[in-house]
Amino acid sequence: MELTSLSQLGIYNLAEERVGRRAGSLRVLNSYWVGENASNKYDEVILVDPSHNAIRRDTKINCIVNAVHKHHELRGKISVGKPSRGLSKGHRYSQNKGGSRRVACFRRHSLQLRRKR
Repeated sequence: MELTSLSQLGIYNLAEERVGRRAGSLRVLNSYWVGENASNKYDEVILVDPSHNAIRRDTKINCIVNAVHKHHELRGKISVGKPSRGLSKGHRYSQNKGGSRRVACFRRHSLQLRRKR
C-alpha cells in the first residue's frame, strides 16, 4: 500500500487510515478529537462491525454493511478526508465540480459542440 505524506492529509485522517488498516474486518464510521498534550494529539475512531445483527437491522446505519463501503476511509470518503480531495464549501472549492479536479479540468479545457440533427 502506498503511504501518503502528512502534508497532503490531516493528522486525524492519517489516524483513521491506520485504524482501518489494522482492524480490517471492521468499518470506520467517523472520528472525533479527544485531547492533546505537548507532543501528542488524541482522537477516537468509531468502528462498526458489519456482520453484527444489530447493525444489519438498524436502518440508519446498515448502508455501511455493503461491500462498496470497504475501506472508504482510505479513499477519502469520510468527513475528515473530503477536504484533502478538494470537496468542501467556500472559496476555491469550485475548481472541482463533479467530484474530481482531473475531470473538472478536462471539462473546462475541452470544446463540446452540439450536433445539428
